[in-house]
Amino acid sequence: MDSNNGKPNAFSFESFLEAWLVRQKRYLDELLSAQHSSHEARQDDHRELINRVLYHYQQYYERKSRVAKWDVFLVFSPPWFTNLERAFLWIAGFKPSLVFRLISSSANDMTEDQSRRMGRLVTETRMEEKALNDELAKIQESLGAPPLVNVIKRNGSTAQDNETAGGGDDSAIGGLRRALEDVVANADLLRATTAEKVALILTPAQMVNVLAAVAQLQLNVRNLGLQRDTERGQNGGY
Repeated sequence: MDSNNGKPNAFSFESFLEAWLVRQKRYLDELLSAQHSSHEARQDDHRELINRVLYHYQQYYERKSRVAKWDVFLVFSPPWFTNLERAFLWIAGFKPSLVFRLISSSANDMTEDQSRRMGRLVTETRMEEKALNDELAKIQESLGAPPLVNVIKRNGSTAQDNETAGGGDDSAIGGLRRALEDVVANADLLRATTAEKVALILTPAQMVNVLAAVAQLQLNVRNLGLQRDTERGQNGGY
């Protein structure tokens, strides 16, 4: 939160993200440990760990949603990510279907029934992704209209700028923000529900493997992005 007005801002989210990533690394260590002791561990232990990890992601999206409501333009090009991380973004986050690529390599012992159910989920998720892509395309088309472009140039892309540029233009930019907020909220909901549905299909041990693969990918992309940004003489992507 901004200490001056109690509102979220980029700096406060960067601080949150740094702490969140520290916890992410700890969860990865737990997941890897659970993998190595899968024969000794009880399913209840795995489920408890899975629930904690999923709640960890829920905390991230809850905090990000506050930023999106404050300035939705910011989450489409977040300064708290590296250039490499931003290259992976799909509607202000990772593409839900990305998890299915990780499932194919980290949970390759699925039963025939699991494979059928997962196949249906893949189809369902991609249809939802397409619907959101179509919705975003409509918004982007409206963005190309000359009056709206002029509004963005005058007002900037941040919610902090409260200067008015005429009633009609204010209404247009406000409508754009609300439309983008809805798309981001629906994309985040799809990300969350996809993970929950995957957890219902996989066994606890398989889900531990998938969550470990997700965390490893995220942290590896983060570290590589920081390294590349530093080499380019940037300030770590912020």
